Amino acid sequence: MNKLKQANLYRSELISVSGKLVERYNKCLKTLGFTETKLTSFSIDGVGWSPEVAEEKQDTQYLNHGDANPHGIIISPLQKGKPVYLPFHSFDREMMQHVFRTHGQKINDITRDSAICIDFDQDIDVFYEPLDILKYDDVSISFRLIDNLGEKQKEQLRLIDKFNNEHNFIDETIHKELLDSANTYGDLRDRDLSLHSLHYTTGSFFTRAFNGVYLLRDFIKPIVVFEDKEVYREAIKDAIHDVLIYHINQPELVDKLKDHIIIECNLESVIKTPNYDRIKKYELNQFLKETRHPIRDILTDKVLFKSYLNKIDINARKQVMGVELYLEKLERSNAFKVEDIVEQSLYFALHQPHSSLSTEHRDLIHKLLINIAPKDVLFLYWYDKEQFYKSYNAWNDSFKDWVIERISNNI
Repeated sequence: MNKLKQANLYRSELISVSGKLVERYNKCLKTLGFTETKLTSFSIDGVGWSPEVAEEKQDTQYLNHGDANPHGIIISPLQKGKPVYLPFHSFDREMMQHVFRTHGQKINDITRDSAICIDFDQDIDVFYEPLDILKYDDVSISFRLIDNLGEKQKEQLRLIDKFNNEHNFIDETIHKELLDSANTYGDLRDRDLSLHSLHYTTGSFFTRAFNGVYLLRDFIKPIVVFEDKEVYREAIKDAIHDVLIYHINQPELVDKLKDHIIIECNLESVIKTPNYDRIKKYELNQFLKETRHPIRDILTDKVLFKSYLNKIDINARKQVMGVELYLEKLERSNAFKVEDIVEQSLYFALHQPHSSLSTEHRDLIHKLLINIAPKDVLFLYWYDKEQFYKSYNAWNDSFKDWVIERISNNI
């Protein structure tokens, strides 16, 4: 990952945690019912998730009590606007933005000497069946402060009232109690520590529950897409819910998404885009074994690209250039079918969210499409960083250079 780190493309916006903040983080973990970390320094993202703590615990979802009960931790106002690097739901970042928009000023005050535990509660204690995710509707976001700071504030105010009553100001016992409270928790008299619960209404979304599920329910008919084949097989046994159920690798899914005006593909337009250029070059790279030139140069230089395109076998060449071959044949006759000439996964990769969709829906559908056909390295980085990092480790070093250039320059 060194090349990605040098290009600021690998978790570059994480916040460093050390010293007193580690103690507060551990108190949050304990408050939420998790085990503390033994690390003395680590980093966190916008929702309080840490890659180092996840590695230590060998559990990427260590802030969850099962699929139905995710949590978050705020120990610094710097978490405002930061990415959520491993979101459990596709709407996690929007929920955190909602939290900071509403309680930002109070968070600044509270995190001076305390920390905030977050419960994301959708009134589901545990998932039993795959289609339980249809119960997702309104998420209640509630907050707890470490050390029961709200209660300590009430106790401190009661002590102050007691101190001010009659001649208690000369009582050394009350003096000591007040000083002990102030030394331990600070002066809480004028602090506003109340964080009222918030609500976030879900629409269509992706969740990591059940090993990955897309719920598309803002369209003609609800569509549920499962990434795990075993979970999908369990879901299709359901005879109660009126929804369409697909596994992500079913070709019929793409047809249904087009029928429901969720995605579209105009090859004559797509072929002119950087999106197509990246996919075509990704496709060629898969057929390049031993080369006399660096992969980066082959994919960047037009002459070298043509040279190596002509070195691979004819079937591979047709796969790389399938779209252009199809469009050439289509100019001569309408008898040709796209599925007969363009390789299926490449064709799927060229689909786009329908132009009528909102920005929120477009991002979700981009994520779904890149999971159906992960051939655009830029979109893979944007919409599924976890899968991008896994794929990146298996790539040729020179191909990595080319990928980093695409992402860094947005081309």
